[in-house]
Parts: sequence; C-alpha cells; structure tokens
Amino acid sequence: MAPSNEESIAYPAPGARPSRSATEHIAPHVVVLFGATGDLARRKLLPGLTHLALSSLAPEIQIVGTSLEDFDDESFREFARQAVAEFSSRKLTAEQWASFAAKIHYVPQSAGPEALAAAVSQAETELGQGVLRLHYLSVPPKAALAVIDMLRHANLVERSRVIMEKPFGTDLDSAIALNDQLHETFFESQIFRIDHFLGKEPAQNILAFRFANGLFEPIWNRNFIDHIQIDIPETLGLDRRAEFYESTGAYKDMVVTHLFQVLAFVAMEPPTALEPRSISEEKNKVFRSMLPVKPSDVVRGQYQGYRDEQGVAPDSDTETFIALRAHIDNWRWAGVPFYLRTGKKMAEGQRIISIAFREAPKSMFPSGSGVGSQGPDHLTFDLADASKVSLSFYGKRPGPGMRLDKLSMQFATQETDRAADVLEAYERLILDAMHGDHTLFTTAEGIESLWERSIPLLDDPPAVKTYPKGTWGPNAIHQLIAPHAWRLPFERVWRERKS
Repeated sequence: MAPSNEESIAYPAPGARPSRSATEHIAPHVVVLFGATGDLARRKLLPGLTHLALSSLAPEIQIVGTSLEDFDDESFREFARQAVAEFSSRKLTAEQWASFAAKIHYVPQSAGPEALAAAVSQAETELGQGVLRLHYLSVPPKAALAVIDMLRHANLVERSRVIMEKPFGTDLDSAIALNDQLHETFFESQIFRIDHFLGKEPAQNILAFRFANGLFEPIWNRNFIDHIQIDIPETLGLDRRAEFYESTGAYKDMVVTHLFQVLAFVAMEPPTALEPRSISEEKNKVFRSMLPVKPSDVVRGQYQGYRDEQGVAPDSDTETFIALRAHIDNWRWAGVPFYLRTGKKMAEGQRIISIAFREAPKSMFPSGSGVGSQGPDHLTFDLADASKVSLSFYGKRPGPGMRLDKLSMQFATQETDRAADVLEAYERLILDAMHGDHTLFTTAEGIESLWERSIPLLDDPPAVKTYPKGTWGPNAIHQLIAPHAWRLPFERVWRERKS
C-alpha cells in the first residue's frame, strides 16, 4: 500500500537525470545507511532521502540500508513506506512511492562486510559509470568506529564520503583519539560531521543578513552590540535515551555540537568567499578566540524527577539544563558576552538568536516617556523551520505628547512565494555532502578547539540545581545574565500572516 496521493508533489518523471542546476553535473550515488531502522532514519533520513531521490536536486541514487534487524528488501521497503507516510510533510502518489521503493535495498548487519559490499556493488551496477558512495552513520557514538572498520574490510572507502553523527568525542582526549582513528581510514576531506542546526534555512540566513546588507554589516561589532543570546529550550525529555544522556548531559550533547556552531556563524569574520574552506577557517578562528569556559560562568540544572527516570542513576549529577556566558577575545567582540541556554522539560520549545544593541542616550526624552523601559533594541532570528526574523525598536505612540512604545518589523519565509523551496535540514546536509561541500559541517580542528576550551568546566563542573518541569530553568540563570534579561519568554508573540 502506497502513501496517500493527496497534496502530492510534482516530481520529475522516473528515469530523468536530475541535477542541482541546469549546468552542474553530479555523479550518481549509492547511499549506505547504517542504523537504517533507527529513530533518526525513520523520522528524518528516509523521508528526506525520498524527497531528494524524487526531486530535481539530487543525482540518481540507490539506497542500501543496514541495521541489526533481520529484514530483507521487501520488509525494509515496508518499514520505509510507513516512515515516509508518518513523518514526511510531502504526500506521495502511488507511482512516486513505487519509483522510490525500487531504489531501496537492505542487508542485515549480521551478514557481514562481504554481503554489504555485494549489495553496494549491485546498486552501483544499476546506476552505471562514475558512481560515488555516501555512508551515513546513523548509529550510537560507541558503534561508529566499528562501522568504519566494517567499511574498510568491505573495501568501500574509495570513492566515498562519510557522514558522522554527534557527539564527536566527550572531551579533548577522546575527540583527538576519535579523529586519529577516523583518519586511519578516511581523509579529512571525506568526513562530514553533521550539525543539523546549521542545515536549517534561518541559520544560513544569518550569513546573508550579516554580509549582504550595508545596514547591518557596519554595526556588527562591540561598538554597537551589547550582548547576544542563543536560546534553545526544549519541552522534550529523554525519549528513551537515558543511557546516552547519562554519559553526555546538556553541555556535551547540545552546546559543543550545536550552540557553539551557531555562535560561530553569528561571530565569524567575513570569509574571503562563500566557499567551504573560507567559511570553515573563519569559524575555526572564532573557536580559537573563545576564552576557556569558566565554571563560575555556568549554571547547570536538572529537572525534578530526572533521577527517577528508567536508566538514570539515583545519585546522577548529569545536567539536563545548562546556561553559560561565553567570551570571544578578539577585536570585534572583546567585552561582548554571549549567553547560551538549553535544557530538557522546559516551558517552551524555541530556537532563537537575539542580538541586543547598545542603548541610545535618553537625556532628550521627558521623564515617563517610556524610552528604554522595555529593554534595548533587538534583532531576533527564529531558527525554527518557518525562518522568522524580527527587528524591535522604539517608536512614538500615536496621540499627544511624547510617549514611546516598542514596535517591531517582522519577516517570515512563509510570506514569500518561495516557501515551498525550503529544504529540511537533513535533506540539505545530505545534498551538500554529495557535492563535497563542507560549509555547514564541523572540522576536526574546530571540534578539538571547542573541547580544549571546555577543559575548566569539565574538570570542575558546578553542582546541578534542580528546576521544576515546564519552567525556564533554575533561578540562578537570572544572576548569570544580570543586569540583562533573558529574551525568552517573549514579551510579545510573532505575528502570523493573514490569509
């Protein structure tokens, strides 16, 4: 049974050779999906690969899934069909599903490297000449090196790239060891360490906003910006990931691999060109300029009831929440604090970057005018898929006298006629990896720099403070950010477009 054909997408006819642009040729690819029956594959990767395979963006592909389940091709296709029907935002016709299903194959991991190599070889034969391989490791970190070893024994390293899921180590020593072991099999140019936050449309919009506009580029520095917040609270809990979370916590799981990466986009110097090497180098300069994270600049929290979760130690000190103050010691950002916050079981699920500008002198305005009463002007990026941007400022309230109110100008991708062109983060990143484009991926140097700056915190973490579920974290976060205030919760809501 194929998914419903309601609201179906008009994909090219099967057999047509798609490309990213009319002038660019992309070699056909065999995508080897490790962990093909896991939660990430079910929710994101299989729906995303379906869209790419049927679109005009990706090359011709064949997919070889492998995992612990003893599936064959047909049972894996049924698994994939259910995943696409449940989690894809794009409904397919029966013909579209049949076209994609023909591209799917499966090899149980228990069959060994020889069987995997045979399945890849068969897929390459179906694609023709000049085929490349993309290995996606949707597996737990402890299984990653075993997969790399399997690829080596299956002779699947040549003509290949490999996408690695976080975390990339748990401290500096483990990150160096992991990179050294990876480099025994793959060149750095073949390795793509994925951060799905950077694959989101609004994250890349930061680069456009900063460097394409004469209004903002000159004021993006310590002379005009007072402080910056990157705030990513989550309402979700452990979601059956207690074993993983106990060994990582919020800092290792979210800050090193996500929030610091977003910080680099906000803080980086203009690259010499919008190409991978230049952007990666500017991001790495930001990481090298970061001061070590001091325990006194960190608030660690744990939601009430965490220790009662299945798989959690009764005396666990693992943080489910973290807020910190980071500093970048360079000419552009000296003295500007960056406040980062993320956590589980919080009041709302949000993903925002908030740029707070320095306040103007208020001496000319009469007492009681309201100037400054609602905080400084802010430029806010919403990293949710809707890709919203808001600029808040003071303006005169209509009527007699000089009374000021906080106003805002807002933009959302959904307000344009190109909203349908937005790619989901994993779709974009898989496509970039096929192109060999490292722009939105993390380098070995970058991740090791971040672990190095984390040493003081990891060596002497402050005690966790409990916080009730459904709140914004421990009360100590207000002392951390004083004399400023957290932007979440918002004092006003995003405006929705009226039909």
